[in-house]
Amino acid sequence: MKTSIAKEMNATVSLKSSMDLLKEIKGKKVSKAKGFLQGLLDEKRDLDGQYYTKTAKKILDILKSAEANAKNKDLNVEKLFVKNARADKAQRRMLAKSRAPHRGRIGKSANIEIIVEER
Repeated sequence: MKTSIAKEMNATVSLKSSMDLLKEIKGKKVSKAKGFLQGLLDEKRDLDGQYYTKTAKKILDILKSAEANAKNKDLNVEKLFVKNARADKAQRRMLAKSRAPHRGRIGKSANIEIIVEER
């Protein structure tokens, strides 16, 4: 079975919310996964009462990239499924020092990887 991969390192989204969304799209057809994420962006669907707009936008971009990579590998785009979707901890980064001198806030970031497969 032929696969295609797309990933983004140090994406500025929450690890927890990205894991929740990736768990939902894993195993689905790419077209259905894109529809689900677009529904979250349009606020027509929700997941546990939340829309996760920032995370949904980032994951939708990565999913479109995986689809484009599959198209470049001459895979049939209509037969693509999300084989694996995962999020890992990324490098910690400090946000601007605003509250007290010599102290900043640690920003949220995650490494996101999506693997699509032709079935």
